[in-house]
Amino acid sequence: MKLTLGFSPCPNDTFIFDAMVNGLIDTKGITFDYVLEDVETLNRWADEGKLDITKLSYNAFLHTVDKYALLHSGSALGKGVGPLLIAKEQLNLDNIANYKIAIPGINTTANLLLSLAFPKAKQKTEVLFSEIEADVLLGKFDAGLIIHESRFTYQKRGLKKLIDLGDWWEHTMNAAIPLGGIVIRRSFNRELAITVDNIIKESLAYSWKNYPQLSGFVKQHSQEMEEEVMRKHIELYVNDYTTDLGEDGRNAINTLFDKARSGGLLKPGPLPVSVFY
Repeated sequence: MKLTLGFSPCPNDTFIFDAMVNGLIDTKGITFDYVLEDVETLNRWADEGKLDITKLSYNAFLHTVDKYALLHSGSALGKGVGPLLIAKEQLNLDNIANYKIAIPGINTTANLLLSLAFPKAKQKTEVLFSEIEADVLLGKFDAGLIIHESRFTYQKRGLKKLIDLGDWWEHTMNAAIPLGGIVIRRSFNRELAITVDNIIKESLAYSWKNYPQLSGFVKQHSQEMEEEVMRKHIELYVNDYTTDLGEDGRNAINTLFDKARSGGLLKPGPLPVSVFY
């Protein structure tokens, strides 16, 4: 059986999927035809229902939950892992309606958190996440919403943190931050979903068994990151929630859906009884 699979080239994703897409573990007769794309491309593809299994932002999942069900493994969710709003100089966030802000994608969870925290922030432009810091430094935008490895580089470039939106979410909602998840088509049967879930867990366990060594697959797609930064990235975004969301993780995701619904940010129409398979 062949299934299409999409995930990002970021170290946390390549670390998770390395063993299962490269034949290093038993995949129960399933072959994964995989593609690596930036998260916003994957979000758009999820809206189109293009892939069988895909990584996507939880914001995008809000609008595709009728097509896909969430797996219990593979998620990027935790504490201290949220997006940061940065600028060249300290800005008064009371005036955020006046600021031009670069965001990594309309459908990203980062943008959802920004929308929930600052509903008046409307002057937003989509920019590839890896180019946001440079565009802010060039003065193209007053502020930028950064994710992924940019958390570790913005200070070296002389940029300042205006707010940690993950910290805002944690303290306001008393919940972990759901950033991205792994979903599978709802049209597949439950048995297949469970099998894929277990394969992801085994793939992740394989990578941890060999850590801190980084495979060629991880390094190949890391956008010339230093190995130290790759490990920081993995250690921040790959955690116990990634192996299995557990009750706390499921509660955090349900909280996100509730807040999006109350804020009028959910796709209209009936939703499945559960976001999970």
